[in-house]
Amino acid sequence: MNAILTFLKNILSLDNTESEVFDVIDIKHTGAVVIARPDHCVSRQQVNENALKVLYRLRKEGFDSYLVGGCVRDLLLGREPKDFDVVTNAEPEQIARIFSNCRLIGKRFRLAHVCYGRDVIEVATFRKAISDDKTQTPRLNKDGRLLQDNIYGTIEEDVWRRDFTINALYYNIRDFSIIDYVGGMEDHKAGLIRLIGDAGERFREDPVRMLRAVRFAVKLAFRLHHDCEEAIAPNAHLLAGIPPARLYDEISKLFLTGYGVQTFELLRQYGLFSVLFPATDKSLMYEEADFPKMMVIKALENSDQRIADNKPVTLYFLIAALLWEPMLRRAKEKIAKGLPESNAYYDAASETLTQQVRRIAIPRHLTMAIREVWNLQPKFNARVGAKPSRLITHPRFRAAYDFLVLRAQTGDVSLEVAQWWETYQEENENTQRKMTQPQANDKAVNPKRTRTYRKKTKSAAVTISLDTHD
Repeated sequence: MNAILTFLKNILSLDNTESEVFDVIDIKHTGAVVIARPDHCVSRQQVNENALKVLYRLRKEGFDSYLVGGCVRDLLLGREPKDFDVVTNAEPEQIARIFSNCRLIGKRFRLAHVCYGRDVIEVATFRKAISDDKTQTPRLNKDGRLLQDNIYGTIEEDVWRRDFTINALYYNIRDFSIIDYVGGMEDHKAGLIRLIGDAGERFREDPVRMLRAVRFAVKLAFRLHHDCEEAIAPNAHLLAGIPPARLYDEISKLFLTGYGVQTFELLRQYGLFSVLFPATDKSLMYEEADFPKMMVIKALENSDQRIADNKPVTLYFLIAALLWEPMLRRAKEKIAKGLPESNAYYDAASETLTQQVRRIAIPRHLTMAIREVWNLQPKFNARVGAKPSRLITHPRFRAAYDFLVLRAQTGDVSLEVAQWWETYQEENENTQRKMTQPQANDKAVNPKRTRTYRKKTKSAAVTISLDTHD
């Protein structure tokens, strides 16, 4: 181990001219374009130190090792990668024998995680298409989705198992070159999201690729290749067959990366949003003066801004905004049938969340938080006596107040209500007591939902912070 660390230190102590270490380009990649170190901007000094340890250790043990995927793509764009993924010709069990700090995970995709504290380097073995292996029978469901993919192969075969050309660039630690088999560098320069192989077939193998295509297009400011665009709508319904837990992970990536508004618009454009949030998509057809669509967009705008300001955001707040109008419509239908208002809203919330969880596995602690935010909304109408002082001590008050302001900004509730609560929070105890006297507030209790549409003025401005208190 000491010898390895010394070797790494010597390597990292060199200047940026990686070609001084290995001055001969690896020429075994027939059929590939090899971009030598002087012709690209990726340097090993930008690579995670633990990823370098894994790359060099695999090479020392006689295996090939490469960086691949999003990390190479992001480095070429001058961005800091979130993760560094390694690919090798060593099989998972061999990787586990090499690294004592390794654990193997997955059934459909067998992977090795090499752990350095909280830093996890994912190591995958080269794979090949099952159709290329005559000894294996492809395991596909009735829609063509791939159920198993543990057939190992070579790097030349592995590249065709990857989804997009810009994610199929291999950074070779041997000579610091980039290996390109599918025109990924050209698409990278052109700002193009292109699938490897037939777009329809690749989407049927894994429908989540449609969400990834949208996410990359928005995040990277790239455009979708026309073959990719044309294949999304006919296959959008296949997302309904993806496990809800996996879709929850994808939703987090889609809406919590600072590009929520653009993502929402693209998902709707390609017919994907209606599969993910069917009740919300249906409610968007009943817009009144841009409501409720504006509420959804406003929530996404505020979250995007908080992410840009390096402030925390929570997914439950966004989901609460997305499902608010479907829940209200369901409650109104129950009230019209004679159900008491409190029971109607309780049942509507339960049914709306239950329906959504069947599609996206929202964790229980988040659905409980959404319920609390919703349940506190009527309580903001009570502004006399001791109720306001009790309400502001509620653990979920801040999120519920932010939700109230969001409603006020989109005309779902009077701005005067939100302004009153903004003032109430900032005053001292004596002033708060005066504000809650009946004579000071003759309109303290107004259980009916009202909508007020006003032109924005300086005096009517209400700020929203979307602070969260879990």
